[in-house]
Amino acid sequence: MKKSAFSFFFIGFFFIACTSKEEKLKFFNSAYLDELNEQVSKNPDSTNFRLKLVNALDSAAMYKESLAQMDKLISKDSLNNAFWFIKGQVQEHSADTPNAIISYNRSVKIYPTANALLSLANMYAETRNPKTLEVCAAIKELYPDREHLGDAMFFEGVYHTRIGNKEKAVDLFNASINFNYTLMDTYIELGSIYYEEKKHAEAIKIFQTAASINNTYADAYYWLGKCFEAMNYKDSAVFNYQKVIVLDKNFKEAEEALKRLK
Repeated sequence: MKKSAFSFFFIGFFFIACTSKEEKLKFFNSAYLDELNEQVSKNPDSTNFRLKLVNALDSAAMYKESLAQMDKLISKDSLNNAFWFIKGQVQEHSADTPNAIISYNRSVKIYPTANALLSLANMYAETRNPKTLEVCAAIKELYPDREHLGDAMFFEGVYHTRIGNKEKAVDLFNASINFNYTLMDTYIELGSIYYEEKKHAEAIKIFQTAASINNTYADAYYWLGKCFEAMNYKDSAVFNYQKVIVLDKNFKEAEEALKRLK
């Protein structure tokens, strides 16, 4: 099946535009929304303007309105895999997991892009759905490069973690790191297993590795702080929690930890 350059363009547009809570606040501007609504009204057949409006509404947490715009696009082109993917993204942002899964599945059935498969694997893994393994198998078959193999094994690991099969999860997370050592979430998932099992020394090694790979990754220092706190190394815990705040001033858990250790 031929890939659609059109679809990938809009997927990229949507990913770039919606990545953080700060961006949601930035886009919550009534004048900007009014301008986009006017552009859509004047150019009702413009996919570009309508997608900009979808993005702005989603960024402003106006999910119902954003989905209404997506439905208008889908009504005109129900076989556009990117449209279903973007609808799934909005539904995921609104915490509507069941419908996000439906939209991602429709996108995948039209054309199984890596982004749609990975999003679907994520949804299934977090909901403890064994279909996670089927989707990850499809990722491995269709996208057998090291990066996507690492992603697939990561989501398999998340699934096994959520169902309590932590020994299997550890093996999968280690395999994921071997394929893609820059996937930072893998270190957090792996290290947190050791932390929960009170294997703090092993967990510290994992989080220190993550911090050495990406020294601006706040989560690595937060988990280091948790490990040192659990081991009653107060000074080391405070040092790492303080580093978290330097990197991310909105990291509430680190702020609470520092107050607790004062």
